Amino acid sequence: MTDLSTRPATFFRPNGDRVPLPFSPAEYDRRLTALRGIMAARGVDVVLLTSMHNIAYVTGFLYCSFGRPFGCVVTQDTCTTVTANIDAGQPWRRSHCDNVIYTDWARDNFWRAVCDLVPSGARIGVEGDHLTLQQATKLAEFLGAPETRDIAPDTMAARLVKSDEEIALIRNGARVADIGGEAMREAIRTGTREIDVAMAGRDAMELAIAEMYPGAEYRDTWVWFQSGLNTDGAHNPVTARRLEPGDILSLNAFPMISGYYTALERTLFLGEPDAASLKLWQANVAAHELGLSLIRPGISCSAICAEINRMLTDEGLIGYRSFGYGHSFGVLSHYYGREAGLELREDIDTVLEPGMVVSMEPMLWVPEGTSGAGGYREHDILVVTGAGAENITGFPYGPDRNIVPV
Repeated sequence: MTDLSTRPATFFRPNGDRVPLPFSPAEYDRRLTALRGIMAARGVDVVLLTSMHNIAYVTGFLYCSFGRPFGCVVTQDTCTTVTANIDAGQPWRRSHCDNVIYTDWARDNFWRAVCDLVPSGARIGVEGDHLTLQQATKLAEFLGAPETRDIAPDTMAARLVKSDEEIALIRNGARVADIGGEAMREAIRTGTREIDVAMAGRDAMELAIAEMYPGAEYRDTWVWFQSGLNTDGAHNPVTARRLEPGDILSLNAFPMISGYYTALERTLFLGEPDAASLKLWQANVAAHELGLSLIRPGISCSAICAEINRMLTDEGLIGYRSFGYGHSFGVLSHYYGREAGLELREDIDTVLEPGMVVSMEPMLWVPEGTSGAGGYREHDILVVTGAGAENITGFPYGPDRNIVPV
């Protein structure tokens, strides 16, 4: 019988050859240099990253937690991921840094691995928006209650302006979203279920990603296709509801490429919309087009909101507005990440600059019992340039293109 006390808490074991990552080594070096600049500015000796998005951004490795902690310890000289033994050699193969594996033979081996990497007495930068109370207690227990500083806002700000390599990947993501949108539109029929339309879009996008990136890992691409009452929320899951003539439809395609999120969202109708619905749809399209015209370097997120709010107020529709008008893109998903400093909301005063990538996505939610009831939403992706902005979404919007014949 094996004595568990002799089993290691941690070990290092490269397995196989490293594989090409989503970005070049120079790109990851650039990101690490930026993080080390943040460390110097904030006066921290070491950073412990724990979130999926920051670890993926710095190293290229996107972890699958399943209840286990993961981390990345960065000093001015080293960068090491700390990963669970269940993932074996995959984190080492798919990261731009060293790797230490911790085992499950004893509780808290993750923190023992971190202890081995953090110099004694170091001031530590942590992600305050991700480190839970439980894990913060563990950090204090195992590392001797060191001084910690929250570097999450700084790391988020560092991700807002995209590199040329990031923008190239985001462009491909927008192309894939258009492919998914076309597949969904082709699948729309009376009697078809929402889930059937969603699967058509998801399958088309995953095939397209595999063709564009044959050496990648494929995960997390998804679709929300909503109809009727289910269009009222932008994040409502797919159901088995069957489409009926006259339905308002909401098409939402979300390709994920190596942790990078892109999106396409469109309002459609199955058959001709009634007069009230058509008027609301046209008004939201007008708000969308106004928003597209406003995106440029030098304008703040709040100023964009103010202009669209003014238009919707003049139309008597501001009470139907559902959420902010857009957001940033990058390493994010519906369950990790979010670059909150670049959202088109009244309380965000970030000024747009070249290299930022944002959506324009106004939505009106008209409740049941009101003429034209439903959720109306359009969504394009724009790359901010020195002269203005480039719309990289190709799928058409509006009543002239998105009324599906019965």
